[in-house]
Amino acid sequence: MLSQRLVFSALLGCASLFAALPAQAQQPFKAGKPSAEQARWQATAQRVTIMRDKWGIPHVFGKTDADAVFGLLYAQAEDDFNRVELNYINALGRLAEVEGEKELWRDLRMKMFIRPQDMQAKYAASPAWLKKLMVAFADGLNFYLHTHPEVKPKLISHFEPWMALAFSEGSIGGDIESIDLKQLEKMYGSGAAVKLADAGSGFGPEPRGSNGFAIAPKRSASGHALLLINPHTSFYFRPEVHMVSEEGLNAYGAVTWGQFFVYQGFNERAGWMHTSGGGDVIDEYLETVVEKDGKFFYKYGAEQRPMRAVPITLPYKTAAGMASKTVTAYFTHHGPVVREAGGKWVSVKLMEEPLKALTQSYTRTKATSYKQFHKSMELRTNSSNNTVYADADGTIAYFHGNFVPKRDPSFDWAHPVDGSNPATEWRGLHDVKDTITLKNPASGYILNTNNWPFAAAGANSPRQKDYAAYMWTLPENARGLHAIKVLKDAQGFTLDSLVAAAYDSYLSAFEPLVPALVKDWEALPANDPQKAQLAAQVAALRAWDLRFSVTSVPTSLAVYWGQQMVAAASAAARAKEIPVVDYIGASITAQERLQALARASDKLAADFGTWQTPWGEINRFQRISGAVDQQYDDSKPSYPVAFTSANWGSLASFGMVAKQKTRRIYGDRGNSFVAVVEFGPRLRAKSILAGGQSADPASKHFSDQAEMYSKGQFKDVLFYKADIEASLERKYHPGK
Repeated sequence: MLSQRLVFSALLGCASLFAALPAQAQQPFKAGKPSAEQARWQATAQRVTIMRDKWGIPHVFGKTDADAVFGLLYAQAEDDFNRVELNYINALGRLAEVEGEKELWRDLRMKMFIRPQDMQAKYAASPAWLKKLMVAFADGLNFYLHTHPEVKPKLISHFEPWMALAFSEGSIGGDIESIDLKQLEKMYGSGAAVKLADAGSGFGPEPRGSNGFAIAPKRSASGHALLLINPHTSFYFRPEVHMVSEEGLNAYGAVTWGQFFVYQGFNERAGWMHTSGGGDVIDEYLETVVEKDGKFFYKYGAEQRPMRAVPITLPYKTAAGMASKTVTAYFTHHGPVVREAGGKWVSVKLMEEPLKALTQSYTRTKATSYKQFHKSMELRTNSSNNTVYADADGTIAYFHGNFVPKRDPSFDWAHPVDGSNPATEWRGLHDVKDTITLKNPASGYILNTNNWPFAAAGANSPRQKDYAAYMWTLPENARGLHAIKVLKDAQGFTLDSLVAAAYDSYLSAFEPLVPALVKDWEALPANDPQKAQLAAQVAALRAWDLRFSVTSVPTSLAVYWGQQMVAAASAAARAKEIPVVDYIGASITAQERLQALARASDKLAADFGTWQTPWGEINRFQRISGAVDQQYDDSKPSYPVAFTSANWGSLASFGMVAKQKTRRIYGDRGNSFVAVVEFGPRLRAKSILAGGQSADPASKHFSDQAEMYSKGQFKDVLFYKADIEASLERKYHPGK
């Protein structure tokens, strides 16, 4: 979902735009007697203890939940204030104020949905318990800035409690970011197009999403349920944290920078893993628009309703200082107009429930049973994710989506529908019980790899015929087929064997591709130049066991061959609206396969001297700076990585999204925070984090997990206080 590299590129070099802040955010701290706000910060800090273990992981202990939130945000700011601030600059639609005109349309997209006055009103209407948490969120960040005057924010020098509602769900890309920026600019721009960032890496599109496995007690060695938490995100998008209070909070896992809830993780009794790709929850409406006396109207039934015209001011940074552009955005009752199509305007309808979403995001972290977790799910505001669940009672469960609007299934909701037809209106939300769910399937396992839900539990999976087509959007994928292979017959799972399953080396996408290539080559006439040219390459692939390793030459050849096919077939696959890897498996010709292999061989030879180059020489993990927009250097240290892009069916994902300026592939998306958890009388867990906890290259925790990460080796999670104390690096109150 949201690629930080795209959204935040080059932000580290920008100067603070303090003058652009509201007046109340510009007030300097006064010397002498502390203000009431500062006194509150100091009092809260004394109730909070941060224990950093030997990996730099912050274990935050507070008397109340609000205390723990305060300490968590303070600790996050210590580790990477830059990313915390950037997430809110983006959420508030203010990127252009630090990055310039090229981000105008990204800002417009956010401001169509996120309006400070609306968020302030929702904050005012929040229940007292949630207000306390939002105040603590802002206080923790403001106290950090107060005690670290050397830190110069780019834009936000004072955080407000309501800001938490602007970023209430922890996905790597929220629903809003499904709106195409180029189309938005075409709709509202002047025609002098601002060049938008290009996501291309030269290696084909990297799948977005994650893996989640739940193992029932009957399939585990201990007789307890196990959970795999394996998000595939841009690296360094989430740190590893632990937050504890005397009010029942004890959550460990990955938190998205700047948020006050553990997004993917576990407490002592229950765990939750979110995978992208639930149901169809975002709909586009084709609006029939007419203009009368300079005003726009849209057809709805027998009516012509007036468009709501909203001027939106977009400040942006220039070389000469600040400038601004005002855009008049148009809205129907469905939502904002975001593009044109076939002479009609297209409006977008999606979930806009930040208060409920924040409530659900937080309350699920305190759920200690399936019943409590289900109650949180009944808020139905987890709009972009599926959930794989396991608990200490031995329950495993699956929720395919959570926010699922009721719609007339006779319409094709995968494409824009007629906005003038009242029959296309949403009809409320499906109850959780009516969505695609599983609880304790007889198969004893649950999986999701952003694939369809109809293989989630083997023979005990949900049945496609029982559900409307809009409840699921993604087909089966190579990772799903791979996951079935490693789970369907396995017994006696331990934490270590679950890690081994999650890193199984089989590349299922090549299972149909390699035999087809061999057949193509064998069918060539003896005098065809390709017969001799590709003989050695085909022989290497024919003998390959379809498993990756750092010493494997066929892995290198197969991946480069696959990428050549992807590059050639991407446009055709997009036109047919099918995944490109599926397209190359079904639709490309024999000559296209053979020619792609020749190009792959030539590229490997050009870059590395020979196509017979081991995969570990090519595929590397490198972290040499704390920048959001990572740069890579073949001359600097790096670690070989065996696992590949998820495109090829690798469950452990390692892909490159950044523009390649090097010979080697340097992963920047895929496995990031990964954990395995065993629930029982005493919780046991292991985890690994890409690189390390800190974004500061001077910190020993910047890259202390890098080599382990590259090898798929995990560390023990220190969950209990005595274990934390035994591996303690530092214990302190915020501000000390």
